[in-house]
Amino acid sequence: MSDWLKLLVAMAAATGVVVLIAVIRDRRRPEDEDPDETPDVIEYMTMMVGVVYAIVLGLAIAGVWESRGAAQETVQREAFALHEVSERAAAYPAGQRDAVRASIDAYVDYAVNKEWKPAIAEGGGLTPRGDRLMADVRKQVDAFEPKTESQNRAAYALADQAAQAAQARQERGLGTDPTMPPVVWVGLIIGAVVSIGMVFALQIQRSARELVLAGLFSALMAFLLFLVWAWNTPYGGASDAGTMTEPFTTLFPGSG
Repeated sequence: MSDWLKLLVAMAAATGVVVLIAVIRDRRRPEDEDPDETPDVIEYMTMMVGVVYAIVLGLAIAGVWESRGAAQETVQREAFALHEVSERAAAYPAGQRDAVRASIDAYVDYAVNKEWKPAIAEGGGLTPRGDRLMADVRKQVDAFEPKTESQNRAAYALADQAAQAAQARQERGLGTDPTMPPVVWVGLIIGAVVSIGMVFALQIQRSARELVLAGLFSALMAFLLFLVWAWNTPYGGASDAGTMTEPFTTLFPGSG
């Protein structure tokens, strides 16, 4: 099931449940109950609950968005560093140049097609084979013995870029855990239930306007929680792994 379909199902379910409860509650309302009379304390509590939950939910969205942005920067640094190594390897003799580029192509192909989706996108971390392939890239870069000043500068630059790529890979491995801990999810879900429940404390009726507003409110709540869930994995879920690996597939077209 795609993420878009999951979102639509979640929004439709939240809206349907709220509208159904509102209709059932209105049918069972005592005849002597006046829905226009809502105690001031309930209105005050509804306002405070909404404000507090909006702040908490906003911080959660900002947190996962910042984490996702940092993950994208890490992927870009790794891909750009490997691309620089591949391009600057032109200063190496033909045999060593081809060996460096072949090791990079093997690493990128494995990282994009075999390591990312099952291991990283689903929170499993890096794989030993990926580590070995990255180590082979650095080994091929360091194997060159420069004989001229220009080759010495090129070898130093390549070693520096290869080290940056390895560092970015390690950062990627350390950042695969979900951003939001379970206790935060408990708070977000309970807060959403309480916030929607306060709508019924205001004694909504079965008028079309009130049912539409209640449905839209619950759908918005489901959408915002879905955003937190979708961005909770910094390097993307299995369904959007292609978006996160775009720097690799753009700089190394044969890896896609």
